Amino acid sequence: MKKVLLAVLAAGVLTACTNNKQITDKDMKQTLELTQEWDKVFPLSEKVNHKKVTFETQYGLTLAADLYTPKDAEGKLSAIAVSGPFGATKEQSSGLYAMRMAERGFVTLAFDPSYTGESSGEPRRTASPDINTEDFMAAVDFLSKQENVDAEKIGIIGICGWGGIALNAAAAEPRIKATVASTMYDMTRVSGNGYYDSEDKEESRHAAREALAKQRLADPKAMAGGVIDPLPDDAPQFVKDYYDYYKTERGYHARSGNSNDGWRTIGTIGYCNARFLYYINEIRSAVMIMHGEKAHSRYFGEAAYKYMVEGKAEGYNYIGKPNPVPENKQLLIIPNASHCDLYDGGYTELVGKGEAKNMIPWDKLEDFFKTNLK
Repeated sequence: MKKVLLAVLAAGVLTACTNNKQITDKDMKQTLELTQEWDKVFPLSEKVNHKKVTFETQYGLTLAADLYTPKDAEGKLSAIAVSGPFGATKEQSSGLYAMRMAERGFVTLAFDPSYTGESSGEPRRTASPDINTEDFMAAVDFLSKQENVDAEKIGIIGICGWGGIALNAAAAEPRIKATVASTMYDMTRVSGNGYYDSEDKEESRHAAREALAKQRLADPKAMAGGVIDPLPDDAPQFVKDYYDYYKTERGYHARSGNSNDGWRTIGTIGYCNARFLYYINEIRSAVMIMHGEKAHSRYFGEAAYKYMVEGKAEGYNYIGKPNPVPENKQLLIIPNASHCDLYDGGYTELVGKGEAKNMIPWDKLEDFFKTNLK
């Protein structure tokens, strides 16, 4: 009798688990209300086709994206997933990168990360090293299943804070065959150490943790971190550059956290206590780290490149082995370019006026991906 009872209970548990799985899988696929009209900060190219798409992550979130394909393309093509900057949307820099690379023959996907833009996730504008890395990996899943994509030829581009996330994804995901980190931030380093490691001490981190702990009880949904507005006269030049991109007609977008009220104040706690580039010295696939000569963030890219190749670098408190495949790693420093010049190419005057400086080396990006996605 006892055995029969156990068998019945086991069957009931199995049925419940099976039914629950079916319900969960169905519920995971959320329906998003996507804006269908063209609302990017750049005009649509006549050389590409564009459509809105969605895809799911393993965390049960549905991401919104723009899929760009070259017109009149035939057969299976190489593909590239693009995201960033940290706090931006696909209507800004990542969409421009995706569209320009589609003009050059790639299927491209610019997506809004989890909890941001048109993608799902509550509360809004929350970030996590593991969830954001999964965003890139889920984008690779989506591209791999497209009929016009060669699943063996997929790369990624991460811009600004998403440059570091792209490197982390490349270290975790061997299906990513080529990675570009453009004008990158290491979000875990700057979150824990401050700019230029000026707060790299236990006392500073402890004070920050105490403040965040109090914020969780006071108002966990409070927002902070959008580009400062109005802009102080004595703001550092890189802050002025951010303002000129995110707060003016050059790059403002209503769904962009950087253009508006920023992130949840406690929404990036995960980045403060993490160091997620530990294994980039083991990336075997091709990587190009691209930075402006005059970018305030240049030290992030140079240190990441050095650690990726040599297994040690300033700002990294650990030493690993040299990369087993250093020959396909590149550091590209673009003369006279600032951090935000690599968002859209830059302009000779404020608010996107004057002549375009064309600082983004599209030919080099095309050559890098065509060389390494073959």
